[in-house]
Amino acid sequence: MNATILTTTYNFQAYMIYLPVVIALTVLVSQFLFKNSKTFMIDIFHQKEDIAMATNSLFKIGFYLLNIGFALCIIEFFQIETVERLVVALRKKIGGFSIYLGVMMLLNLLLFLKGRKHAINKIKPIQNENTDL
Repeated sequence: MNATILTTTYNFQAYMIYLPVVIALTVLVSQFLFKNSKTFMIDIFHQKEDIAMATNSLFKIGFYLLNIGFALCIIEFFQIETVERLVVALRKKIGGFSIYLGVMMLLNLLLFLKGRKHAINKIKPIQNENTDL
């Protein structure tokens, strides 16, 4: 005769708290980042607004996929038996994910700045050629 042992853990509650928080963080950071990156994209694509907005939307989709995928990969919780351990486990996971999101946002910002600088440097030789005549 097999006896089933029911254990009460808070793992399911941890997943139900973790998932909405990381998805909301990802959407919030994405909205701020890509709303403010329109200016950079228009400069990078030399005032061609349609290409800039299309590329910005593709970057946004990539940002969502990368960050939500990472959040799902690190979702594992182990035997959370008390509420105190639930809070500590969520603190570690959400804090680590927030740091990761911050790094990703800074990397995107550096990418936008580098692209803008490259676009400006590409325009300057053309302007210098026109003034020499």
